[in-house]
Amino acid sequence: MTDLLPLNPDELLTTTRTVRKRLDLERPVPVEVVREALEVALQAPSGSNKQKWHWLIVTDPEMKKKVADYYAASHAAYTGPVDPAADPARARIVSSSKHLAQVMGDVPVLVIGAIEIDENELPAGNQAGLWGSLLPAAWSLSLALRARGLGTAWTTLHLQYEREVAEVLGIPGNVRQGVLLPVAYTKGTDFKPAPRNDLDSVVHLNGW
Repeated sequence: MTDLLPLNPDELLTTTRTVRKRLDLERPVPVEVVREALEVALQAPSGSNKQKWHWLIVTDPEMKKKVADYYAASHAAYTGPVDPAADPARARIVSSSKHLAQVMGDVPVLVIGAIEIDENELPAGNQAGLWGSLLPAAWSLSLALRARGLGTAWTTLHLQYEREVAEVLGIPGNVRQGVLLPVAYTKGTDFKPAPRNDLDSVVHLNGW
């Protein structure tokens, strides 16, 4: 088993950050480490315990490049200009996300979390039940990888080209993608909690 970082549960939960510029693009990531983390992640809940999730681990350079190209195209359409002087925090995020879009194909491993659906089209109305059977496991994967010294960046921008990415990876029509996680060892492991809105501004006790 891979050695784990000395993090208590609260540290693990509060320091698992979106990592972009500190992904180590030069250090190989053994597939077995990703599989080990997935073994942990698959203890997450799924509706009726059906476990209809699927996990695509992409290491082939050509496949990664094709996925990365679709990601970059989506990113270019998504991001707009930002004035660093007027909004420095937003400018830092945009700079970081642009960096990831530029290097996505060079990240050692891409993991796509997906889930089987009953029909070839997503259900109408509220889809919380569907995605609630995939995304908790994807977040558990991020935590398990962090505990092993690896970083991830939770992103869904590639979903604008979901069908094209599905063709690249041979994903059948009744399997829909929910998240893309670029995975790499991190340059250092000293991540800190991020600023968040005040708890009282988002907590509603016994009603809104």
